[in-house]
Amino acid sequence: MDWGTELWDQYDIIEKHTQSGLELVEKYVKFAKERTEIEQNYAKQLRNLSKKYNQKRSSKDEPECRLSSYQAFLDILTEMNDYAGQRELIAENLMMNICIDLTKYLQDFKQERKTYLMDAKKAQQSLESTYKQLDSSKKRFEREWREAERAAQYAEKTDQDINATKADVEKAKQQAHMRAHVADECKNDYAAQLQKYNKEQNQFYFSDMPLIFNKLQDLDERRIQKLAQGYVLFSDTEKHVMPIIGKCLEGITKAGTNVNEKNDSMIVIEQNKSGFERPGDLEFEDYSQGINRASSDSSLGTPKVSVDPWKKKTNNFWLFSKRSKLSSPVLAPFSTPPAPSPNGPPSPKFGRDPLSYCLKEINKTVKPRISSFRTLRRSPTVTEDFAHLPPEQRRKRLQQKLDEICKELQKEVDQSEALGKMKDVYEKNPQMGDPASLASQINQTSQNIERLRGEQSKYETWLAEAGGRGDTLRYKAHSFNNNGANDVHSPDGAYSDESTPDPSQAIYAEFDDDFEDEDLAAPIGKCTAMYNFPGASEGTIAMQEGEVLAVVEEDKGDGWTRVRRNNGDEGYIPTSYVTITLNK
Repeated sequence: MDWGTELWDQYDIIEKHTQSGLELVEKYVKFAKERTEIEQNYAKQLRNLSKKYNQKRSSKDEPECRLSSYQAFLDILTEMNDYAGQRELIAENLMMNICIDLTKYLQDFKQERKTYLMDAKKAQQSLESTYKQLDSSKKRFEREWREAERAAQYAEKTDQDINATKADVEKAKQQAHMRAHVADECKNDYAAQLQKYNKEQNQFYFSDMPLIFNKLQDLDERRIQKLAQGYVLFSDTEKHVMPIIGKCLEGITKAGTNVNEKNDSMIVIEQNKSGFERPGDLEFEDYSQGINRASSDSSLGTPKVSVDPWKKKTNNFWLFSKRSKLSSPVLAPFSTPPAPSPNGPPSPKFGRDPLSYCLKEINKTVKPRISSFRTLRRSPTVTEDFAHLPPEQRRKRLQQKLDEICKELQKEVDQSEALGKMKDVYEKNPQMGDPASLASQINQTSQNIERLRGEQSKYETWLAEAGGRGDTLRYKAHSFNNNGANDVHSPDGAYSDESTPDPSQAIYAEFDDDFEDEDLAAPIGKCTAMYNFPGASEGTIAMQEGEVLAVVEEDKGDGWTRVRRNNGDEGYIPTSYVTITLNK
């Protein structure tokens, strides 16, 4: 069944129906566009949320960064950032596959519908024009036939009139004959016009309009089919990223299951263990012996005391030792009481009740001790050798500082080696540069190496004093002579070739004899595609599932990783679409 056969007389209905269908497409495009805006805003809010709570990402030296609960939270923020990337991908696909695509087809449908309707109007106008001609010929035929009848009646009347002359009769007959001839011509013209109109009418209702209606039906069915595909794409767009979103949610679940409370407790112990022994018991200080002596000794002589009960006792509590760099005597307000005068009463400081005075003095000494403890814990004096720290923490900080110095020293050694190679190249090929221009850089690098060696020796000494193992990074030291030759030594001056400098820390690239163009950046790893990626946006690169690519640049937190193919093509791909293995 088709419109041309069943709806041959429903032109207005067909026109209204096709217009309503196009309006439905426009409405769906607007709906998809608003959904796209919602997804974009949602993704933006998720990214801002992740960024807001991930501000300490660069502070790797903070103690809590090693805790599994903290790392799990950072993993959740990373997964949420990847999840936001998938929402952005949904918005992009909705815009490309539904909004833009349907809008383009909608314009084509409108233009095609307009053409068909114009053809229908032209056919209808042509039929109406033919009908007007038919009606005109019909009216003329009717008018001329009446005139012919009147002329015939007049001729007959004249012929019967006895008073009419023969000439009048002949004239009336000629007039009637002429009118009859004209009426016959009008009749023939009317018959021709009628035949023409019937033919065009038949063509209009059985050929032209059914063809146009069938074309409009085909147009409407294609419109419905395209709209149905848009409905399916609305769902498939989200289904396509559901596996990756599922992986993001699995990553969040994994982050939660990876939290190890026992391990976190051990890390807290490791980070904050002081290494001190617990303080021993305090000795009993018997102040009553001094009081008894003061009351029983004679006022004529000095007391004979073999042990001074007021003498300050030593304390093993480290917070009040010399290591704290603060002077905080245990009994600061106390001093040895003056001996009784040989000619007078005891010192008025004791008054009549020496025991009350002693207890009062004890209370005075306890409060300053607690106050000085809080002050010491709040603002210790920081020293270069970290002597203000507990032994265990001091060893760790010294070891960490020593590792940093060794890394910096290795970089300076690599730079010195590169400068030496450049100097050799300039000496062999003067047109490439002046060797003397590198003298200042070589001299500065040598000074930096000597300075760092001095700091390394100093920190190794402090670490040995603190009881550390001295497990520092090894490096290759190079000293250059005037000819650019270099010797290799270990930090203690012995020959060593155990380690090689890290190529990622080299300052200058090595020069070859032919001085070829600089090579592309060395890959830092490789990745395998888990899903297909079209790479339609500018700066991206397409990939197929299972394809292996070289990683050139890690994800900087925006959800994209830079990769390279074997043929040299480079671009960005979603980090969540691949599994990455970095070089060790």
